[in-house]
Amino acid sequence: MQPNTLLDAILDEAGISHAGLAAHVNQAGRARGLALRYEHTAVARWLKGQRPRGQVPDLICEVLAGRLHRTVTLDDIGLGVPGEQSAPHTTSLSGFVERATALWRSDEQQRPHILGAPAVTGTPAVMPVWEWENPPEDVDVSRGGRHRVTPADLEMLRAARTHYEQMYRKAGGIATRTRIVGFLNSEAAPLLRGSYTDATGRQLHRATGGLVAIAGICAYDSDAHGLAQRYFHQALRLAKASGDRGLGAYVIALLVNQALFMREFRQAVAFAEAALRAAGKHITPALASDLYAMQAKAYAHLGDGTSALSCIRRAEQAAERIRRGYEPDETGYVQPGLVNVQVAEALLSLGELVAAGEHAAAAVDNPAHDRGRVHRLAMLSTIELRQGNADKAVAIAVQMAEQARGMESQRLRDRLRAVREHLVRSGCAGTAEAAELIDGALRVPL
Repeated sequence: MQPNTLLDAILDEAGISHAGLAAHVNQAGRARGLALRYEHTAVARWLKGQRPRGQVPDLICEVLAGRLHRTVTLDDIGLGVPGEQSAPHTTSLSGFVERATALWRSDEQQRPHILGAPAVTGTPAVMPVWEWENPPEDVDVSRGGRHRVTPADLEMLRAARTHYEQMYRKAGGIATRTRIVGFLNSEAAPLLRGSYTDATGRQLHRATGGLVAIAGICAYDSDAHGLAQRYFHQALRLAKASGDRGLGAYVIALLVNQALFMREFRQAVAFAEAALRAAGKHITPALASDLYAMQAKAYAHLGDGTSALSCIRRAEQAAERIRRGYEPDETGYVQPGLVNVQVAEALLSLGELVAAGEHAAAAVDNPAHDRGRVHRLAMLSTIELRQGNADKAVAIAVQMAEQARGMESQRLRDRLRAVREHLVRSGCAGTAEAAELIDGALRVPL
């Protein structure tokens, strides 16, 4: 049995206790001529995943609808017909909000079935992207709730996104994830359930989408890939509700990056194409350059050198058009040198060592945030070693290990381990110092 996180979340929203729900269900049953004698222990069993009998699921909907002043369906309380999962595009926006906030709550409570869920593949992985790209659109996202959402609330969400993004870059996703998930539960969830016009609702869903995307990045960085994917899919749905095509394309770029990590190279190519096609003129040069560079990496892994080189040219052309101050906050990660390191990785896969080295060196010569610098140094160290420049490779690896101090990130640990393995395997003089530094960084448990 899986815990009923939807029922748990909606009871919390309604401000009703286990004993209170039992009493109200008994009372609603009497109105239908039923003699029910439920107590709080029964509600606890329902929350653990047991399905109530007979008309009781309908009675629960009736009680909660009266309390929340809106329609509550069996799907909303996690008691829809087993095996008949409603297609995401048929789920109302309010139903999506309930599912999204239920996931945040389960994540904050560190429920094992949430944290350990594998990433989906095939149709379930593709459908959210297809639904973002295709009709129907959300005609009206207004909502009537207890508290009115204000411009100050929206500003707080935007400030929080910047705050947690900076924290992630400096401290890593493992350290940041619990903080941002706590914020989503305490601040963002009540606002999504609040009262707002269509215009304010668009801004609210956009601001929340940006935050949820960061939560997904932190989950990805923590090796919780199924959870990361669910956050990315949520951010994509929020982007659709906001009407901001550029935000949706940014979220798809995050899915492309995850697909590359999971070695789903054809999916990475297809997703990047969907983002570039559907966002059209709303896509910025920074995002276009990153999408083309990631496509190049995917094609290189697939052994398609012609397509990889074509995408590299497009990535470089887009990068030349980037104008700082004209990009949204979300694409701030596309800093000078990022495309170089992506291209270096693609060229390395194609066996073009000299060109890869030039791009990796150019990437390191550009300033980057702490986290990006670790990745750039790791790439340059690997290439220098492949070219037989052991002394350079060791010196760069030492810089990389020192730069990574204080960061809690599985992805950076993967990088450190890979560089260490390459150094030790080479057997070159001086590698012991770099390997010892890396070992010291890896010794601290996350």
